[in-house]
Amino acid sequence: MTAALRLPDKQDWTVDDLKLLPPDLRYELIDGRLILPSLTPFHQILCVRLTTALEENCPEGFSAAPDCSLEVNHRNEPRPDVVVMHDSVLMRSPAPIERAILAVEIVSPSSHSRDTIAKVRVYSEAGIGSYLVVDPVSFDHGIVLTEFRASERGDYEIITSTSQVFETEVPYPIKIDLLALTRLRDKYLTARKES
Repeated sequence: MTAALRLPDKQDWTVDDLKLLPPDLRYELIDGRLILPSLTPFHQILCVRLTTALEENCPEGFSAAPDCSLEVNHRNEPRPDVVVMHDSVLMRSPAPIERAILAVEIVSPSSHSRDTIAKVRVYSEAGIGSYLVVDPVSFDHGIVLTEFRASERGDYEIITSTSQVFETEVPYPIKIDLLALTRLRDKYLTARKES
């Protein structure tokens, strides 16, 4: 029998409060709000596929890793679905965000505004040069990837949004076949309807 997790009744969390949590609990802290995500198997499959695609041309000394906590500030400890960061911090948790060059979030129905608004601000203010948002839930025609990149103003600007094949040279050569990911999504949606 598993004991129920009882969290303190708090409205505003800080990284100091995270010490109250069990060490194996999956969580994020965004703008003082504690989030305990519950991911679907498809979400996790997308994480694996994206990690593999991002790892392919990683610059020397960098690796793509899924599901890592990043140390940002007193009220933020995000956990991107995939992050590309310097090898020197891969054995730390949370890892310092300064060593990350790319973060990727996969949108779920409950995370849309967090991934497309709150995390855009958190990542841009923390200095991550590139941020990719992959949305498998909002569009019937396919999975959509939106690329945010640091601008001269210090915030992010949208560089592209596509449901086809995404390619960029920044921060290094990346190619992600969204058409293949959409076929995978549609296969699982068909199986769900037929069951």
